[in-house]
Amino acid sequence: MSSITKTVLVTGATGGIGLAVCRRLAKAGCSLVLAARDTGRLEKLCNELSQNFPAGSYSWLGVDMTRDDSVRQFAGQLNTRHMVLDGVVLMPPQDPPTNDPLPDSDKWREILQNSFVGPLSLLAAAIATMKPDPANGKRCKVVIISGISSVQVLGHYASSNVIRCAWLAEAKTLAFALGERGIHVNTLSLGGTLTPGYATSLDKRAASAGVTFEQRLAEETSNVPLRKYGAPEEVGAAVEGLLSAFSDHMTGINLQHDGGFTRAY
Repeated sequence: MSSITKTVLVTGATGGIGLAVCRRLAKAGCSLVLAARDTGRLEKLCNELSQNFPAGSYSWLGVDMTRDDSVRQFAGQLNTRHMVLDGVVLMPPQDPPTNDPLPDSDKWREILQNSFVGPLSLLAAAIATMKPDPANGKRCKVVIISGISSVQVLGHYASSNVIRCAWLAEAKTLAFALGERGIHVNTLSLGGTLTPGYATSLDKRAASAGVTFEQRLAEETSNVPLRKYGAPEEVGAAVEGLLSAFSDHMTGINLQHDGGFTRAY
């Protein structure tokens, strides 16, 4: 896709969705700064991208978004390396599924720190490196990847319903604050996505129920109009679009990538 942003930070780069996003953006000609906790996997991914997509440059920075000291060190490395980012793909850590709608105060502090406060500090550091120039056609793009409970309450994602809605509100706030500078902030709400990890989990549930993987998958997607889960590669394509000229007149919006699961007007 033409006019895609040039240097993009991708957090959660070594996860199932992160890998697909990185490969898609590298194929589109982007240079990437990869961030995650496992530095060994980051280095391996950089080597893979360099071999398969030599047009771009690839570097990595280890970071644990749940820890303030790690985020501060990350921000310092951005400055030390004089990095200038044109785009950010932020995948905040998600709280595990829970049916508890009223966690105690300590648990809420942990959830907010891990899934919102820490990632937002990292995003602030990344935005500080951007140098948009809209008068000359240079725009910078931020894509925040969330989950479908940002727009459709799910009973077994009690705390995530809150955190994911917070990200939508933060994106709209940043859209107002940064739009005049030529920085766009949009969110992508994912429904079920068949990552390798989720496929393994689904396979175990199928075996426990005495059915095939395909039967269990059909059962789980029976309430999705497209009758399928999303593929990580499809998420990569959506991210590519939001980083490209496609979103040059879009900011503060939320795209639902859920196969039609959300039925709201």
